[in-house]
Amino acid sequence: MTHTAATLALAGLLAFTAAGCAVTREQSTVGEFVDDATITTRVKAKFAEDPTVSAMSIGVETLKGTVQLSGFAKSTTEKNRAAEIARATAGVKGVKNDIVVRP
Repeated sequence: MTHTAATLALAGLLAFTAAGCAVTREQSTVGEFVDDATITTRVKAKFAEDPTVSAMSIGVETLKGTVQLSGFAKSTTEKNRAAEIARATAGVKGVKNDIVVRP
């Protein structure tokens, strides 16, 4: 009886763990998901270092190497600089700039 309970507990734990590692948003591999997360982190870090870009106002999401920027910028210069930073980031295959300029 104890062996059966332990087996069931382990099976439940494995099922829970596997669901937590599921790849989302149409990535084909866990590696792509990790790469996308790394790219997003790199872009956000570069935004934080750049005095012309508000890292708090611009959202960054990455899917299969394509970075999507969203949120608000105070000027066209800030919007363009954010896209420039994203394009120059290692691993980025493309940039979709959906930032809205709001003075």
